[in-house]
Amino acid sequence: MTTVALEVLDGVAHLTLDRPDARNAVSLELARDLHEATSQLPGDQAVRVVLLRGRGDNFCAGGDLKEFSAHPDMSAHLREVTSYLHPAIDNLDQLHAPVVVAVRGAAAGAGLGLACSADIVLASTTARFVSAYTKIGLTPDGSTSWWLPRIVGLRRALELTLTNRMLDADEAVAWGIATRVVDDERLDEEAEALASELASGPTSAYAGARRLLRDSFGCSLEEHMGAEQETLVRSASHANAREGIAAFLEKRAPHFDK
Repeated sequence: MTTVALEVLDGVAHLTLDRPDARNAVSLELARDLHEATSQLPGDQAVRVVLLRGRGDNFCAGGDLKEFSAHPDMSAHLREVTSYLHPAIDNLDQLHAPVVVAVRGAAAGAGLGLACSADIVLASTTARFVSAYTKIGLTPDGSTSWWLPRIVGLRRALELTLTNRMLDADEAVAWGIATRVVDDERLDEEAEALASELASGPTSAYAGARRLLRDSFGCSLEEHMGAEQETLVRSASHANAREGIAAFLEKRAPHFDK
């Protein structure tokens, strides 16, 4: 992989978009590399949290428009790009580990989709979130049109998509796209501290809770409470539950296994 870096340290998978000179725009190569990197994560029991960032001053400026326009058959090219990008996002969605995204600078187009697909989003004071697709005559990809209505509601999702309104970091938090704003110079430090905190937590419980919340949109209340029951029963059989309850009762810090 030349456009995406992956390193696992102390339970944290550091996943970095690595095309800083192109504002980490999604080229065919980056989409392939992201798919390859995320395909390594689900079976890696050493991964307890994923921290996704972009190298340089921008998280991801969307698609690589220079590459797209240079292709003689842009439709075929975009089909190939999304055939890697979309399974990569699905890989992140299916993980047992939480996904934290740190956004500095632009999160546009597919970059917005990647941010929206995460569990927790830290936004630098320089962060800017924009759909951007219809401005260039294209429609959304990268899970953007799936996540936006669920996060901000249909009306706001339509406004962001049709007008290409840009949200700054504070607005993104107010709309629910970002979790909190962090000073630009502290973004990496705060993101790594959060990732380390999650990596020391009960990954098994995180996995169950994450799946319940993410799957809640596609089922009835009755079906969902059935899923809650089964997930709760499974989590109660894990050593983390006994350790967590014991630590709470004994007023000490817990020591969780995976």
